[in-house]
Amino acid sequence: MFESSEKEYVVPFDGSFRVSKSPSEPSGNTDTEKELKSKLTKLNGHLYDLQRVLYAHNKYSLLVIFQAMDAAGKDSTIRMVMRGVNPAGCQVTSFKQPSAEELDHDFLWRSNKALPERGRIGIFNRSYYEETLVVRVHPEYLEKQNLPQGVDAEDFWEKRFEAIRNLEKYLAENGTVILKFWLNVSKEEQKNRFLDRLNNPRKQWKFSPHDITERGYWDDYMSCYEDVLNATSRPWAPWFAIPADNKPYMRVQVAKTIRDTLRKMDMDYPTVDKEVSESMDELIDRLQRT
Repeated sequence: MFESSEKEYVVPFDGSFRVSKSPSEPSGNTDTEKELKSKLTKLNGHLYDLQRVLYAHNKYSLLVIFQAMDAAGKDSTIRMVMRGVNPAGCQVTSFKQPSAEELDHDFLWRSNKALPERGRIGIFNRSYYEETLVVRVHPEYLEKQNLPQGVDAEDFWEKRFEAIRNLEKYLAENGTVILKFWLNVSKEEQKNRFLDRLNNPRKQWKFSPHDITERGYWDDYMSCYEDVLNATSRPWAPWFAIPADNKPYMRVQVAKTIRDTLRKMDMDYPTVDKEVSESMDELIDRLQRT
């Protein structure tokens, strides 16, 4: 079972993570925006090459999960980090409000259907973790899930955490490498980005009055994120709390983590069998004469 050895911004596995101590901006001096964009371009090239090896090797899949508050930059990060990767080997699934069919299944059902097959990168823009975040902040949503048992607050959520841990360990044991990114945007920066959307006609479609309502639950969401990250960050499925107030920096950190993880996976292009290898010159000669 592959376990990530990445250290930067990783959420500890011992339950000691605190949202209040997690930076939303990079600490110390950082590169200029131009330098960060240049770094990201180089990382895009590395990811292009590594995804080709992953596809050809066909023994592992990579699942990348993004969770964040609204306006943290999930969509743009996916677009910019995966730019240039062969679409044939990558799939993005965005999880919106569940449908009636999805509500009639267990909370992991719809995400299980979207898991990447071997050789592919699967990206979840939001995920089954919504069932321990927004549903916990708004427990009235549980009424639509037709659950057979009553909801005991603490025991109920711990069982959901346990179900997620079991799922992710099972996936890891069967060749799915899991990386989970929490894009940590500050409340002030979120407000600035909302204002930018409202003042820009090309971005107004992204904004909903519901976004302002949800800001009123900010502290509740931060408490839930702290519980979720502590309960489910494991060596085989680590969380990374990435500072998200600086988008170019955030994108480089995400791309670098994915790149470094792919590099450490035991992968290579397949070799042809001995019979084909020994007859390679003959095959080339036959092809040239056709």
